[in-house]
Amino acid sequence: MARFFLRFLRTYFALNAKDIRITCNLFADHRARQHEIEQFWLDSLELPASSLCKSVVNIYSKYSKKKRKNKLPYGTCRITVSRVRVVQSIFGSIQEYAGFSRNWLDAPA
Repeated sequence: MARFFLRFLRTYFALNAKDIRITCNLFADHRARQHEIEQFWLDSLELPASSLCKSVVNIYSKYSKKKRKNKLPYGTCRITVSRVRVVQSIFGSIQEYAGFSRNWLDAPA
């Protein structure tokens, strides 16, 4: 899904790597493989290392019993776009398709 979304951004909005940032969300059992996982996302999304922001490592609480261990072997990845025109176009399209009216610059109700 992330590759598809980036292909969409590159094709229809002519974005390049300097406009895109990613943040990896990892679990405690990923800490030893953090560099490998970050590289997996960079390679998968065809982005340079300069697009990578600091990763977030979620620590298991003492109550979790580590039930989620190995559920997401590469964690998750958040994509951030630094072009207001693109973000407003996407939000406007969602608003149009969903049939509601909202000013995206207002604070949430």
